[in-house]
Amino acid sequence: MQTYLIGTMLLVALALGATLASGNEPILGLDLQGGISVVLAPVGDVKGGSVDVAVDIIRNRVDGLGVAEPEISRQGDNIVVDLPGVKDRDKARRVVGKTAELRFRPVIAELPAAGDTSATTTTTTGVAGAAETSTTTTVPAADDAAKAAVASCDPNQVVALLSAGTEVPDTTPVDDKRAACVLLPVRQQQGAAARLLLGPTALTGKGVDSAKSRFSQGQGYAVTVAFNDTGAKKFDDLAAASFPQSPPQNQVAIVLDGEVQSAPAFRTSSFSGDVEITGNFSPSEAEDLATIVNYGALPVQLKELTVQNVSPTLGQDQLDAGIAAGLIGLLLVALYMVFYYRLLGLVVVLGLLVSAALIYALISYLGTTIGLTLTLAGVTGLIVSVGVTVDSYVVYFERLKDEVRTGRTVRSSVDRGFTRSFRTIVAADLVSLIGAAVLYFLAIGSVRGFAFFLGISTILDLLVSYFFMHPLVSLMARRPALVRMRGLGIAAGLDAPGVKS
Repeated sequence: MQTYLIGTMLLVALALGATLASGNEPILGLDLQGGISVVLAPVGDVKGGSVDVAVDIIRNRVDGLGVAEPEISRQGDNIVVDLPGVKDRDKARRVVGKTAELRFRPVIAELPAAGDTSATTTTTTGVAGAAETSTTTTVPAADDAAKAAVASCDPNQVVALLSAGTEVPDTTPVDDKRAACVLLPVRQQQGAAARLLLGPTALTGKGVDSAKSRFSQGQGYAVTVAFNDTGAKKFDDLAAASFPQSPPQNQVAIVLDGEVQSAPAFRTSSFSGDVEITGNFSPSEAEDLATIVNYGALPVQLKELTVQNVSPTLGQDQLDAGIAAGLIGLLLVALYMVFYYRLLGLVVVLGLLVSAALIYALISYLGTTIGLTLTLAGVTGLIVSVGVTVDSYVVYFERLKDEVRTGRTVRSSVDRGFTRSFRTIVAADLVSLIGAAVLYFLAIGSVRGFAFFLGISTILDLLVSYFFMHPLVSLMARRPALVRMRGLGIAAGLDAPGVKS
């Protein structure tokens, strides 16, 4: 018994000490540390399995953001993306929201923003060129004429409409067809044109093997794109057709979700290897573009259905409330146990502290190794588990009372009482484990978190009961002074003051 107790205490001390020394701590979920939750819904007909593929691609894209333990799940045909602890929420929302097919299109012409009174052409990312300015007067839009002008792929028709004061609207993502010319806005960056008239898609994201950002000596941050065999041939064909021309006709637009992410110019007519995109990128802009190109191809078009922002302050408030609730509950339980069982009540308090230390070390370790996240539902599961743990002590102590009342000594009752009570403890904990397992495998979302943390705390309760509670009570029962201590001893806690030690 003494070996069990010493071994348990050494294990707890080593686990907790290693956790604190390494700086590991539980990873908090969206509801405890803040972040964003985005619900994406498919547009149009959904082919079988396409949403599951989209979930995998979005998960890879989110992993590129460096978010600790994101949760990407499917609810029906919708995709729910929970990103806890993101620092740049606009960036995360932008990267996650870009869920349409990645396309490479030739640039035909540069145009001003929709509704702008000045028709200005400017250089796009990675392109050097002059700017031209003219003034127009806005009149009611002529949709049919504007659509026809864009569909003709003739920049002169579009410019003529603008010169006549007709507003030419952007092509919507739904109308962004591969084989058609489109007019799309440019993601606003310094030195970028407002809109671009683009030709039919030359190749899609399926032709991309990988993309990564890096620092290029003399050129700053750049994005290196590697194509597969099919993609490389199509990209070379586009380069050969575009390179001899002057900007913007020698540019390729990288399009995602109906928006031009970048429009670099060709510097050669063919590429024998990787393609490098430069253009005075900042580190974050290069990383964003690399992530989009790398994970941009999806088998289904998605739209942003809802976005829920959880502020870090709200998350911290919820965490503080959960911790306060747990501490108050533990304090009340500890006071009641000490009042009712006297010295044995201290065993309950020590056992709860041992369980808490093991749970903290285990959650921190799993958070570091497999990204386990502690959510508000998980905190609730841990609080509920306090009742399960205390029940084990109550079952044991009440069984000791029964043994002592039959005339046995406290020392002889300890082992006999534990053998019989442990069966009841196992049966009770097994019920909790079965319930937690059913919830975990059949439920979704936060309910699974509740079930998981309830399950691991229940398993720890069995171990602590066997290797800590029983050995400690057994050692205490061998000390007559602790048994017969007036008003506070084990005998008093068992409501048998005259019992022999």
